[in-house]
Amino acid sequence: MNIQSSFAKCLTMAIIGLFTLVSADAQRSATKKPLIVFVTGDHEYSGEATLPIIAQELEKNYGFRTKILKAYPDHNAEENIPGLESLQEADLAVFFLRWRRLPADQVKHIENYLLSKKPLVGFRTTTHAFNYPKGHPLEKWNAFGEFAFNTPPGWGGVNKHTHYGHESSTDVKLIDAAADDPILTGAKDAFHARSWLYQVLPNYPSNGSKSLLMGHSVNPNTPKAYDNPVAWTGTNGYGAKIFFTTLGHPEDFDQVPFQRLVINAIHWAAGKKIPKKWAGPMQINVPYRK
Repeated sequence: MNIQSSFAKCLTMAIIGLFTLVSADAQRSATKKPLIVFVTGDHEYSGEATLPIIAQELEKNYGFRTKILKAYPDHNAEENIPGLESLQEADLAVFFLRWRRLPADQVKHIENYLLSKKPLVGFRTTTHAFNYPKGHPLEKWNAFGEFAFNTPPGWGGVNKHTHYGHESSTDVKLIDAAADDPILTGAKDAFHARSWLYQVLPNYPSNGSKSLLMGHSVNPNTPKAYDNPVAWTGTNGYGAKIFFTTLGHPEDFDQVPFQRLVINAIHWAAGKKIPKKWAGPMQINVPYRK
C-alpha cells in the first residue's frame, strides 16, 4: 500500500469516526429533551386533534419531545388507548380523557405513572376521565380527577361534575392574587371561552391548590350560576406537581391567552423555565363535534 492510499484510508476512517461521534452526541442531546406523553380520548372536544398541534409547537419551538396516544380505533372507543407503556419514559403526562373504561393492564401504566410522582397536566373532562359501572374492580378510578388533580391524598371515590348548559359560555379573567404567577406570563388578558363553565367548587380546587383564573358563566341555564376557577396548580396526594384547566373546547384553543397559558403550564409542570417570548399564535381551528 503506497503512502497516498494509506493516507486516504486513514482520512476516511477519521471522517467515519467523527460522524459517529457527532451522531452519538446528537442522540444524547435529543434524549435530554423532556418527553411529554399526551393521553387523549374524550368523545366530544377533539382533544386528539387540538393537543397534537400543541405538541408540534412544543417540539418545534420549545425543546420538548412529545408522543400522542389516542383511543383506538377512534375517539369513541372507550376501552383501548394503545401505547400507555410509554408513560414509564415520560417526564410529563398530559391527560384529556372522558368516560373511558380501559382494561386493567392499561390502567396499571397510569397508576405506575402516578406512583412515580412525576408531574401531570389535565384538561376539562379529565375530571370524569373514567366511567366504570358500580361494582367493577376498577370503579375507584372514576375518581381519577380528584386524586390525580387535587391536593388531598387517597381515593375520593366519586365522579362529580356539572356545568351551566351547552348554550352558555364563559368569561375568563385573572385572579388578582395570582397576578405574579409565572404561568400567567403573557396570559393575563381577560378572554371569552366557548367552554360552558364547570361548577367545580367545592370539590376542586381544594385547600392547598392555587387558583389562577376565574370563570363567569354567560347565559347560564340557571339563575344561580356561581363563578368558578377554571385553572389551578397544586400538588396531588402522590406528591406530584399538577396543573388543571376546566377549559378545553376546541374554540378555546383559538384564544391567544389560552394558548399562552397552556404553553406556560407545560413548561412549569416539566420543570423548565417559562419562556418570556413565545413563537405563537398557533393556528388550531379544530371543529367541535356536537
